[in-house]
Amino acid sequence: MQWTGNCIGGPQGDVATLQGLECAFANIISVALGLSGIVVFVMFLIGGFKYLTAAGDPKAVESAKGTLTHAIAGVVILILAFVILVLIYNVTGVNVTQFKVTTN
Repeated sequence: MQWTGNCIGGPQGDVATLQGLECAFANIISVALGLSGIVVFVMFLIGGFKYLTAAGDPKAVESAKGTLTHAIAGVVILILAFVILVLIYNVTGVNVTQFKVTTN
């Protein structure tokens, strides 16, 4: 049976099916990636604000640099995760970026 893109099935379209997990998983991943991007952006804002308001205090400057370093590390981790998934696909041919439920 080919998945039609609906999260629910049945004759009336009101019954949840096992293939609805594909839709749910895709939605969870989309939300998680969106939230992680927002978190990284907010960390950059906080780090920049802390750096601007440090007023030369070495301890405050180090704290701001630490926040900015963590934000950069978050961006790098997000990019590396995507690159690793694409690399797995290119080497093995298995598309690990799509969650598929097969029923026989």
